[in-house]
Amino acid sequence: MRDGAQGEGISLTVDDKLKIAAKLDYLGIAYIEGGWPVSNPKDMEFFSRIQEIKLNNSRITAFSATRKPGVAVTSDNNIKAVLDSGVKTATIFGKTWDFHVIKALETSLDENLNMIRDSIGYLASQGLEVIFDAEHFFDGYKDNRDYALQVLERAAQAGAVCLVLCDTNGGTMPWETSLIVEDVRQHFDIPLGIHVHNDSGLAAANTLMAVKAGASHVQGTINGYGERCGNVDLCTVIPSLELKMGYRAVPAGNLRRLTEVSRYISEIANMPHHNDQPYVGHGAFAHKGGIHVSAMLKDTLTYEHVNPEDIGNHRRVLVSELSGLSNLLYKAKEFNIDVNAYDSETRKVIRQIKELENQGFQYEGADASLELLLRKAFSQFTDYFQLKNLKVILEKNEEDQTTSEAMVKIEVGSQVYHTAADGDGPVNALDNALRKALNEVYPAIKDMHLTDYKVRVLDGSEATAARVRVLIETADGTDKWSTVGVSENIIEASFQALVDSINYMLLKRGK
Repeated sequence: MRDGAQGEGISLTVDDKLKIAAKLDYLGIAYIEGGWPVSNPKDMEFFSRIQEIKLNNSRITAFSATRKPGVAVTSDNNIKAVLDSGVKTATIFGKTWDFHVIKALETSLDENLNMIRDSIGYLASQGLEVIFDAEHFFDGYKDNRDYALQVLERAAQAGAVCLVLCDTNGGTMPWETSLIVEDVRQHFDIPLGIHVHNDSGLAAANTLMAVKAGASHVQGTINGYGERCGNVDLCTVIPSLELKMGYRAVPAGNLRRLTEVSRYISEIANMPHHNDQPYVGHGAFAHKGGIHVSAMLKDTLTYEHVNPEDIGNHRRVLVSELSGLSNLLYKAKEFNIDVNAYDSETRKVIRQIKELENQGFQYEGADASLELLLRKAFSQFTDYFQLKNLKVILEKNEEDQTTSEAMVKIEVGSQVYHTAADGDGPVNALDNALRKALNEVYPAIKDMHLTDYKVRVLDGSEATAARVRVLIETADGTDKWSTVGVSENIIEASFQALVDSINYMLLKRGK
């Protein structure tokens, strides 16, 4: 968490960190680096409160620098804070690059060695397990191999239980990583670790090469959060270690929790969960091309390198202008819609979908609208209500106050409902008016609420007359679904998506 929280745009509260720690323990992560105790009161509060939470798999570690140059280890505030945190494991980082010792620390190479020895030795004498992070190790090794190895030797002699080789600048190539780790492995009997940043886009490759060369301790962050370009993404490394290399990275059976944990932590961190993230992304096992899906129906190994269920993800087939008959049949089966694979009506529906996508509709992210479209095409669904009339009024006065009002007239069976409602904007007013009109007939509507609303201009060259696509995400407490609408009029596009959303919920509820 300490390195991940250094990523741009991430700011975690103490409660956030406690929730993340519990989720990492649930996944089975062996060590959780909670923070740097001396750096801020928030981290110290975390170390205090985490002791009240029972962890089944994880050990909490406190991060710290070595003592400062010329300062006695017993008087150093960094070291004192680690002891005050109450942890049983400390992660101490020290300089291994002679350039950094001279330029950044402004001390001698010998004093740096003493700082490492004193800090690790003192904490170990106080009963702590000490992990040594060899900062800038790969750069230091390439610049002055003898000194970099001397630093590791001093840390091991002082009582470190693991020597973690850090590619702090993220510039090492995988073949370099392999050769350097193999060389270091020849000099030490205690476990080696790897800590890699992603500045060259090679963090996962470097980490796996390090493990292959002898490292057994891997440091990283969920979703690759971290400073600059981030740290190595554990959501890529963990399944690669288990499914590709035969190692046990988390307790047996826990790999299936990975996608859940990845998405949970992105929510807590208030960061987008990247659709194309390997293994755990929403689109990691999404298939769009008709030829791909046709082969997938015969054997999923044709276009999937692993079984998505093994990491808690799932397979998705998309229907779009690139779709073939196989895509449609797959989605129909997923929706429990009975269709004839060779029926001319089925091929007609494919042509209809392609024409709608040409107009701007996008069903990849709007499965609820797609299901309604298919059910209507195969005469397995009728709308729960019909619009008779719709009017939206936007008023702005000289005091710069804006009000919105929507009036709707809808028909349910032979009954007509005519009502009006205000809203924070025209779409909100429309939503409120529809709900108000339908609530008497379909009271379940009160359970649903909009969770996301997106508008995309489809052809900017048309300026304010451009066609827009509206995507709406709705939830009812137990499920979420997405619907789509397209029009040159944003109110009309929003109305289409809202109507689909309500119809889908009523269909789901069996109303």
